Amino acid sequence: MTTRVLSTDEAKTTITQMQALLNGGLESTLQQLKAQGTTLSDPNVWDGTKAVEFRGYWQDTSAKLDAVKAALIELHSKINAINVDIMTAGGNAG
Repeated sequence: MTTRVLSTDEAKTTITQMQALLNGGLESTLQQLKAQGTTLSDPNVWDGTKAVEFRGYWQDTSAKLDAVKAALIELHSKINAINVDIMTAGGNAG
């Protein structure tokens, strides 16, 4: 039984672009959002009824941002591993 192994130039370019997004701006943006949310969560910076409401919402959102970051790190790792496996199977490793 033959198993198809394919990694087109389009796939390689897309992988590179995806990795650049994961390594660069996206992680930086998530860190900036976390920093801004943390600042606004400080009652010495921002307080009042609606600010208290925000703090409750931010706690949940901050945890979700952490989960997204962890998922993106895992995705990056899987993309690398899968691409290496495909390239090796196709005789293109090196």
